[in-house]
Amino acid sequence: MLQYSLLLGMTLIEQIKERIFLPLTASEFDEMALSLFAEQYQQVISYKTYCDLLGKTPQNVTKVEQIPFLPIELFKGHKILHQGVTAQAKFFSSGTTGSTPSVHYVADLEFYERCFNQGFKNVYGPVDQYVVLALLPSYLERSGSSLVYMAQALIEQSAHPKSGFYLDQLKDLRDLMHELSATGQKILLLGVSYALLDLAELGPWQLPKDTIIMETGGMKGKRAEWTKAALHQTLSEGFGLTQIHSEYGMTELMSQAYASSEGKFQTPPWMRVIIRDPEDPMDLIYERSGGINIIDLANLYSCAFIATQDLGKINPDGSFSLLGRFDYSDIRGCNLLIES
Repeated sequence: MLQYSLLLGMTLIEQIKERIFLPLTASEFDEMALSLFAEQYQQVISYKTYCDLLGKTPQNVTKVEQIPFLPIELFKGHKILHQGVTAQAKFFSSGTTGSTPSVHYVADLEFYERCFNQGFKNVYGPVDQYVVLALLPSYLERSGSSLVYMAQALIEQSAHPKSGFYLDQLKDLRDLMHELSATGQKILLLGVSYALLDLAELGPWQLPKDTIIMETGGMKGKRAEWTKAALHQTLSEGFGLTQIHSEYGMTELMSQAYASSEGKFQTPPWMRVIIRDPEDPMDLIYERSGGINIIDLANLYSCAFIATQDLGKINPDGSFSLLGRFDYSDIRGCNLLIES
């Protein structure tokens, strides 16, 4: 169990809620991950079933590298939630028309807000120094988006009268950004990729160099998918900025990673990216590209160990880069495995 100097009588989850926002050593992270694995093995039924089918239990998992990562596709057909816990909200993934969305049952919205606020502050400082503009049409057109929830909270906390969502008012948004730039106001524009491309084409732009244009990924069927490098180059040229920022998050996580330069994502201290062999999902690899596995210690009530559909690599400085996605939408057999 955890050896932290916290109040006696606190549950493991209560301890982790407090501990993850303090500085963490690698060994402390590992200790929490192993303790949380044992907890979720017992309390999250679908995850226990998956682990049992792999022959992995708290008795024979003694290192973080041995913890099973739940395929993210299982959030589509299974309720991944701690027994006896009532969800305060349900967040749904975006997807193509007719596809089954992933569902993340969030048991503690206050804790979720604490996570994304601290994660943002770690990289960009207090949000109230920015006017926060959100260009997220595909997300606003549906309910239950965790990204919209986060953006709404950041908009409110910025406390700037011009902060807000902009659905289709691209020309109004362009004029506002020019107006704000002239006053020296720092700008954070959070947008889906295709909408940012549309906005960039309304130039010419003369933005201050500290303007933050942050893409959240995804063409949502509006344009052909681009590589991250090509997207950033086009947006940089269009907006006249040297860097385009990125946010990496997903419905199934409580935490986000941010890339402020060169597409290199930094995780908060309670989140770790591990690379798996694309040919063998149970084999972790180092110094090569492969599938992205994520440990998000903030996923206290669902599953903290997730195998995503993204491809990436770990950089020498400890950051990670996205290289694309697997060329299939669902890993066939994972649902059959857990249902067999």
